[in-house]
Amino acid sequence: MPLLMLKDLPRYECLLEAAREFPDLDPSATEVVLHLLRSGDDAFRVIDFHLAQHDISQGRFGVLMALWTSCRREGGHVPLTPAELAEHTGVTRATITGLVDTLERSGLVTRKPHTDDRRMMSVGLTSKGDKLLRKILPAHFRRMAWLMSPLNEQERKTLVRLLTKVTQRATESPSLTPTPRPAAEVPPPF
Repeated sequence: MPLLMLKDLPRYECLLEAAREFPDLDPSATEVVLHLLRSGDDAFRVIDFHLAQHDISQGRFGVLMALWTSCRREGGHVPLTPAELAEHTGVTRATITGLVDTLERSGLVTRKPHTDDRRMMSVGLTSKGDKLLRKILPAHFRRMAWLMSPLNEQERKTLVRLLTKVTQRATESPSLTPTPRPAAEVPPPF
């Protein structure tokens, strides 16, 4: 689902005009953020369309990839706990539970008691899950290459460097809650 929900982005001149009414609006920063969100939405749509052809969601694909790369990194099949999967995929543990339930019903992952702590569960990739990924990944990687084909290698490196800076700044955010309004603007409690 798109995050930006705008088909056409406002022209820079419109942002300049809006900045006269809203002094905190930085037109160039706003323009960049809008383009970033729009590009992210479009890239998500391209990838989502491909995954939907295999009847898999972005969330389930993320879990499968976390398990698959874990296996590849360790040189063998290494199951992960739901908490580790949540950390790797950036979703809540409750969301992971639903994703793993669906993947398990499809026979793509298996859940077993953890080898060191029987109170915990481990989630592992099944051979069916591995086979599905091997079917999906070649076209998935071709789509990513196609999407980035307008950029040369140097532009790609620059984009990664710039996006890394934005990501670092976003993770530094002290709070995602709105800043309080000045006292004069706070409505009375009745």
